[in-house]
Amino acid sequence: MLIQLAHDLPDYFYDVFVTRLDFWVVFGIVAQMVFGSRFILQWIASERAGRSVMPLSFWFLSILGGLMTLVYGFVRREPVIIIGQGLSTGIYLRNLALIFRERRRRQRDPA
Repeated sequence: MLIQLAHDLPDYFYDVFVTRLDFWVVFGIVAQMVFGSRFILQWIASERAGRSVMPLSFWFLSILGGLMTLVYGFVRREPVIIIGQGLSTGIYLRNLALIFRERRRRQRDPA
């Protein structure tokens, strides 16, 4: 069984990453890289602050990466991606709205 797996795995990866490679696969990979970069950004910001922080750019990368992945899902007709990224992107937008509302409140009422 392991010998067969060792034989089949390279063929599988060749099929997935070479045979099926097109513009939309590259777009999807870039979307995932944008989306994943938000965690690297958050990690760096937290290390600099010496505590866990969520920089504003985290949410912008979340929205950009989420929307790109959502486009990929629509093009590929992937319901799991469409549902997941559609709902998640709405949550990211809501978080930005809450952040900006809090900033406006603080500017009006500096304590």
